[in-house]
Amino acid sequence: LQEPPCGNVSLSPGLRRKKRLWQNAVKHIIIQQELSAQVGVEPAHKIFVTDAYIEEINAQIRSKASRGVTKRRLSAFRGQGRGSTTTNCSVKGSAQGYTSDADFFMHWGRTVFGVFVPMLGQTFKSRDVEKLYQQYSSHQRRNSLAITNVIDAVIKLNTLVLYLALAPDTATDTLRGHLTCIFMVLAAVLCMTVLTCKDSMSPRWLHYAGLASWLSQTTQILGGLVYGLEKDPSWYVLFTLFATYTLLPLPLLWAMFAGFLTSILHLMLEIVQYHSDAVLLKKVFAKGLLYLGMNTAGLFIHYLTDHVQRQVFLETRRCIEGRLKLEQENQRQERLVLSILPQFVALEMIADMSSMEDDLNPQEFHKIYIHQYKDVSILFADIKCFTQLAINLSAQDLVRTLNELFGRFDRLAEEHHCLRIKILGDCYYCVSGVPEPQHAHARYAVEMGLAMISTIRLVRKQLKFDLDMRIGIHTGSVLCGVLGLQKWQFDVWSWDVGIANMLEAGGIPGRIHISRATLDCLEGVYKTEDGHGGERNDFLQKHDIDTFLICPPEEWIHEGPAVPVKVQKTVRTWTPEIPFGQIIDMNSILASFTNGSLPSIWQSTSREINKRIKHAIEVRSSERMHKEHITPLTLVFKDSHIEDKFSQIRDEMFNSNMVCSFIVLLFLMAAQALIPTPRQLPAALQFSLFLLLYVLLLLLAFAEEFKWTPAALQHLCCWIHENNSARNLLTLTAILINFGLVSTDMVRLLKGQ
Repeated sequence: LQEPPCGNVSLSPGLRRKKRLWQNAVKHIIIQQELSAQVGVEPAHKIFVTDAYIEEINAQIRSKASRGVTKRRLSAFRGQGRGSTTTNCSVKGSAQGYTSDADFFMHWGRTVFGVFVPMLGQTFKSRDVEKLYQQYSSHQRRNSLAITNVIDAVIKLNTLVLYLALAPDTATDTLRGHLTCIFMVLAAVLCMTVLTCKDSMSPRWLHYAGLASWLSQTTQILGGLVYGLEKDPSWYVLFTLFATYTLLPLPLLWAMFAGFLTSILHLMLEIVQYHSDAVLLKKVFAKGLLYLGMNTAGLFIHYLTDHVQRQVFLETRRCIEGRLKLEQENQRQERLVLSILPQFVALEMIADMSSMEDDLNPQEFHKIYIHQYKDVSILFADIKCFTQLAINLSAQDLVRTLNELFGRFDRLAEEHHCLRIKILGDCYYCVSGVPEPQHAHARYAVEMGLAMISTIRLVRKQLKFDLDMRIGIHTGSVLCGVLGLQKWQFDVWSWDVGIANMLEAGGIPGRIHISRATLDCLEGVYKTEDGHGGERNDFLQKHDIDTFLICPPEEWIHEGPAVPVKVQKTVRTWTPEIPFGQIIDMNSILASFTNGSLPSIWQSTSREINKRIKHAIEVRSSERMHKEHITPLTLVFKDSHIEDKFSQIRDEMFNSNMVCSFIVLLFLMAAQALIPTPRQLPAALQFSLFLLLYVLLLLLAFAEEFKWTPAALQHLCCWIHENNSARNLLTLTAILINFGLVSTDMVRLLKGQ
């Protein structure tokens, strides 16, 4: 068929809007089909960040109600793949069905003025989620374990070379020398094992590898470094404590035990050595304060890092959950479209619409989707005594009965290779041989008719009402497709369709009325008898159409006619297979387009999300995203626009990090106070000055947490939190204050000496 010329026909605004809605719906299906093949494997090729998302994130972090106990921020990134495929990883949480981060944790923890208080037992409630997170975390911290061992080996090698070069004659303890070499080789072997066995090492074995690295370092601390020439290994103890909390892949409880055990063992060893010297004993206590400060800082760092990683993991899980919900919704929408149009027509229309531009082409709107099929069989069926049934049943019961009956007919049509065309009142008609040609199309149509009669007989038994069906079948050719501008419907047209309709009208209840064309195609499979259709229908008589009746099976003959009994309006006894069930709300309607599998989909959603996360971890999709969008050394986005937007996001851990740095400052002051100094006043002034500077920094960081602070100071604090450069400046200032405190004390002691 040729497309009719349309000229310069323009669409009305209403039709244009409806056309755009339809086009967007089918494009949505195409997009989701493309995304389903990429989920969890292909990272997004473009990232877009909008000001609205940045403002939404910052507003949620600013809100005290959202800290620690309620909703977590939404994802801020939109990924766009090749072409026009766009995904939105943020699923805006509504009051219904939203799950906050706190709902996933056994103990979420608490915050005090925006500062996270470290707590043990920061684990997920679900064992499966916790297991996936440990696998995800092990991929993140495996490289840090290797880096720790590399740094450890390099430090020992450098120290060994320096001592042997400066004082080669003093290296007399060969046992310690051999132990130092053994530990260096152990660190190198451990590093190589971790790097070469990335896929085979489970999180549990990675914990053991980290424990082995800590044990190696602690043993060297107690046994003496570098032939025993390093008399004061305090610096190495601090390095071991730092590595235990921040670099080694140990759980928080393990890291705390290891850190405090290393500190206590080394302090006990030094107390035994210097218990008779009061001055040296004060220095040992000062070291204890330094070790305690490092353990406290390590506790903060480990907890905050793990907290952030768990939140990122939940963001990823929530993003995948949103993608999965979109796919499920797409499947329901696709089934909804395919329930209106056959698949072969819908796919053709979708393919044409996907190639359209956003601006509608009026001529393209009038394209006709028509197909011609030869050698098909058309079946028309009509319910006898339907009018009487409608009078005796209530409207609700009548609709329910028809719905269940025609639902069963649809299932039978699928089983017998027939395509249901339409339902008109109590009339049901279908075609065999469309869209796929069927050599036995006539036999399939007859089998469909026999199955329909068997089904209606079951209804007759249950309702005790004289129901039956007239069925007419004709074989020929048809034109099928979609016509019209709106409310598209699939239909068939041809002379042969009209003949099939007249065969049904001139048929006999409970019998299948066929034409000679259909009889010839049956090739004697069924017994037939003369139909005498012309006696009951003027059309058949006028056109001299020979008709025949399919002989009923023997079991039908022995059943006998049903006894007609008046039906009461409350009759609801017939309960065959219900394809749609009790349609009472939108969820039930949507479930009907998933073959009733919607509850099972909901139950398997969590399992499917975990499966996709595991797959994403295995293919290292986050590493691929990292390499594609982030500069390796500076850890900034390659796209300056993205980096600019990212710098505007508040850092939830900023206040906690400032407090951690302040605690370290206090421990440094306490350790210096234990060391005797000849001049107390300069030391007191020095402590007061650095303490005052740090209090000013904390005031700038925490101003918005207190309502009594001036509004200008609160606005300045808000600007600092939403500006990465300002936060970096405050962080650098805090580092300089801590460094200045230690440096000035060293200079003061050197001048005193």
